[in-house]
Amino acid sequence: MILKATNVGVRYGAHRALDAFSLGFSQGEIVALIGPNGSGKSTALHALAGLTSPDEGEVVLDGREMRAWKRRNLAKRLSFLPQAPYAPDDMSVEELVRQGRFAHVGLFQSFRSEDREAVEWALESTGLETLADRGLKALSGGERQRAWIAAALAQESGILILDEPTSFLDIGHQVEILELISRLSRKRGVTVIIAIHDLNHAMAIADRIALLSAGRLVFEGSPTALSGTGLLEKTFKVEGEFIQSSGGEAPYLQVRVRR
Repeated sequence: MILKATNVGVRYGAHRALDAFSLGFSQGEIVALIGPNGSGKSTALHALAGLTSPDEGEVVLDGREMRAWKRRNLAKRLSFLPQAPYAPDDMSVEELVRQGRFAHVGLFQSFRSEDREAVEWALESTGLETLADRGLKALSGGERQRAWIAAALAQESGILILDEPTSFLDIGHQVEILELISRLSRKRGVTVIIAIHDLNHAMAIADRIALLSAGRLVFEGSPTALSGTGLLEKTFKVEGEFIQSSGGEAPYLQVRVRR
């Protein structure tokens, strides 16, 4: 395991946001964190990214406790994209994406050819090459979200942590981003940890699913294994059934809507 949380607990005052959370991650796999609002997904991602110090337990990256990592070295190893990132409206798309190279370039160095290539690749991968000079204020919500994803990709870290990366995107761009994430994992060996609301997207993209409820991990395993537990229906309080396609793809949940 290149990244591992062991018995991690996080409290905000009297509220226990995460309780005895233990989960490990291997190189090149995609792990989806799912759960209802308030289940602890974002808190877990912040702890795994070293942005929240656990009140109990530990997070270890490459054999070193997270607290021992310097921020710049950590940024070379791990990229994190939060739900609601901020940048000035007058910043251009390319300027935002170039920020992803900060850990590699630093304050006083100039861009090298490999930095420019990383930015160009990130723009092309997210379909933003024609919008590189456009200001963030002029973008749609979906375009702005893709710009932030491009900035995370430009960082070229081995671990990519994404908190609801397909929010604000239409279905076509949601699929494009999920396919890009899959390619990063399969072809570049990037470990992807993604919190995602759409259950069927999670089932389709992930090698493993981690289901959280009220701050606790209640399931960890393959999408197929999860589909047979009844936990999704119970945790999300929905009625439905899993459909298994004949092509061997992951099962998907067909929800019944009461009328």
